[in-house]
Amino acid sequence: MSKQKILLVDDEKDILELLTYNLEKEGYKVITAKNGSEAVALAKAHHPDLILMDVMMPEMDGMEACRLIREEGTMNNIVIAFLTARSEDYSQIAGFDAGADDYIAKPIKPRVLLSRVKALLRRSPSSQNGAEPTTGLIIDKSRYLVIKDGVEHSLPRKEFELVALLASEPGHVFTREVILSNVWGNDVVVGDRTIDVHIRKLREKLGENLFKTIKGVGYKYEE
Repeated sequence: MSKQKILLVDDEKDILELLTYNLEKEGYKVITAKNGSEAVALAKAHHPDLILMDVMMPEMDGMEACRLIREEGTMNNIVIAFLTARSEDYSQIAGFDAGADDYIAKPIKPRVLLSRVKALLRRSPSSQNGAEPTTGLIIDKSRYLVIKDGVEHSLPRKEFELVALLASEPGHVFTREVILSNVWGNDVVVGDRTIDVHIRKLREKLGENLFKTIKGVGYKYEE
């Protein structure tokens, strides 16, 4: 299996060197950039599995770089996490609105970062091998498609990850805590209503009866 590629973007040389050393020691292929403009160009050239990107940078900040990467259809599935010392709620919201998948506050210990990187890479399509058939559905993780009754459905990332999780064990009840942890991550603050809205959208697109509500507990997938 080829090495998973990580694009590391930060305008501080010391941070780039420290994180590159620790990531490469774990076996990852690391590409570095010192601003948002370089990040966009390198993302197009190398199509990394994960981008770790600072927010406040010269020439182009991380928010704008993230938006430009997300606008490229071929790069929409790249996992992007912001590395930043800013922890205000409005900054996190802006990051997610720009298309980020996660938000990691600096400073962060290398061991903790490596754990977060492994968790983030599990969301990457490259960590999965092709399409996984489930009862009544085909979950094509390589193309981020859900195929139902021969019809392909291209879903937003969180909807796709939610249906992939629930359909991975038909009949199994996933608690809200487990859903939030697997789909949104432990460090993302979202309410129960967020899950409900995503389930409602999945029911509209894939069928009312596929996703069962277990009151006070969570959801399960069944035909």
